[in-house]
Amino acid sequence: MASRKRSIGVIAVVAATGLGLSACGQSSGGAGGGGAVELTITQNAIAGGKNAVSAEHIANWVIPTFEAAQKAKGKDVKVKFIPSGVDDEQYKTKLSLDLKSGKGADVIDIDGIWAGEFAQAGYIKPLAEVVGAEADNWEGWSQIPDAVQGLATYDGKKYALPIGTDGRVLYFNRTLFQKAGLPADWQPKSWQEILDAGAKLKSSGVPVPIQINAGTAMGEATTMQGVLPLLAGAGAEIQKDGKWTGAGQALKDVLGLYQKIYGGSGLGDPRLQQEAKGRDKSFQQFAQGRIGILMEGDYFWRGVLNPKDGVARMPDRDQNVGYALIPAMEPGKGIRGQDFVSMSGGALRTVNPNSKHPKEAFELLAFTLSAEALKQETKGGNVRVTPRGDVNKEILAGEPLLTFISEKVLPLTAYRPPVAIYPQVSVALQEATAAVAGGAPPDQAAADYQKKLEGIVGGAGNIAS
Repeated sequence: MASRKRSIGVIAVVAATGLGLSACGQSSGGAGGGGAVELTITQNAIAGGKNAVSAEHIANWVIPTFEAAQKAKGKDVKVKFIPSGVDDEQYKTKLSLDLKSGKGADVIDIDGIWAGEFAQAGYIKPLAEVVGAEADNWEGWSQIPDAVQGLATYDGKKYALPIGTDGRVLYFNRTLFQKAGLPADWQPKSWQEILDAGAKLKSSGVPVPIQINAGTAMGEATTMQGVLPLLAGAGAEIQKDGKWTGAGQALKDVLGLYQKIYGGSGLGDPRLQQEAKGRDKSFQQFAQGRIGILMEGDYFWRGVLNPKDGVARMPDRDQNVGYALIPAMEPGKGIRGQDFVSMSGGALRTVNPNSKHPKEAFELLAFTLSAEALKQETKGGNVRVTPRGDVNKEILAGEPLLTFISEKVLPLTAYRPPVAIYPQVSVALQEATAAVAGGAPPDQAAADYQKKLEGIVGGAGNIAS
C-alpha cells in the first residue's frame, strides 16, 4: 500500500516463534475424545516488534476473554496465538505454502490485495462454504458499508471479514489558502476547481501549489494516491468484470490532468516526482507551508503531520490543515455516477479452510471483530478507522479527520483488484505518469501503457475496449 501499510499477511514462522503448525487446531482428547477444542490464531505481529499493539491485544485480551466466554457457554476452548514479525513478502510466501499443504493456523489474516490471488489458487474459500450460514448472518455485516464489504468479496462471495481500512482525501494548507483568497472550508467539485485553486496559490507565491504523486520513484504511492482515485473520478476502475482498463478516454483524461499540473504550468514540481525520496520531501514541504494541496491517505494525518510524533510534525495541524473529498472530473462522472471518489486499502481475517474446527474458528474470528473487541483494541492512543460504523461513531468522536474518512469517504471508496498481476499493472501506470511528468504527451504515454498492459495481462482480449 502506498501509505503506511498495516502488515497483515499471516503465518506461523518457526524461526520467529520456535513453534510449528503441522495442522490446524485439534481436540486434545483426540477424535471423539471430548477434550478441549484447540484453536490457533496468527498474525504478522509480535510483542516488542512488528505490530506489537495488535499482538499484545490478541494475546492479552482476546484469548482470555474469548476462552472465558466459551467456558460460560459450557465449551472448553483453548486458543494459542502464534506470533511472527517478518517481511510482508516472506510471510506471504510461507502462508501460501502452509495453505497449499493443508497447514497453518485456524484463523489467519491476509492483506486485502492478496484475496483474489489466494481465492483463485484455492488457498482460501468462501466463508459460507467453510463455516456455514453463520458467516452470512454475522451481526457485524450490518455495520460495515457496502464499499468496505467489497474488500472481503471476490467473484461475488465473501471470503473473509474486513479488519480495517483507510481512505484518500485532498489535504490543503488553510494559511496558504487564506493568503490566496481561497475558502477555509474548500471542497472542489471538479478537477478544474483544483486547477483553479492551484493557479490562485501560484499567484500568491506558493512554491508548489499542487502535489499529486507521479512516477516510479514513489512506487505504489503514485498508483494509490494518484492514478487510481483520479481514474475513479474519470468513471473507470483499473479492472472490472475481468477486463483491464487500457488507453481509453478515462486514462487519457487522468494523464491529461498530470500534464496540466507538471507540464510547465508551475502548478506542480516535476523534479519532486523523480527523486528517490520525493514523497518524503513532499511531506516535509507540506509541513513547512511550501505545498498548498496534496492528495494522500489518512496515514498522512495520523503518522506524518501528527504534532506529537509525526514524521513531519506540524504543531498547528489541527488548526491549519484542511481536508476535502476528491472530486470526480465533473459532477456525476465518477464511478457509479458519483460526485466524489476515493481509494482504500485494508486487511482481512478469515478461517483456514483446513481447520478441523471451522465453526469454533469462526466464533473466534467474529469475536475479534465484535464491537467490544475493536473498542478494546483501539484504546490507549491506538485509534484507527475500523470496518464497523457503530464502533467508529464512538471511538472517533475526538478525531475529526478519521470521522470524516469513516462517514464521508468509506461509503464511496473503491479498492485495488486483488489479483496476482496487479503489481505489474501498477508499475506500468507509474511509468505512464513518469513519462507525462517528464514531458511526454498524454496520448503517447497512454499508448505506451497499452502495449505494456497487453504483455502483462495476456493480450488485448483481456483489456476493455
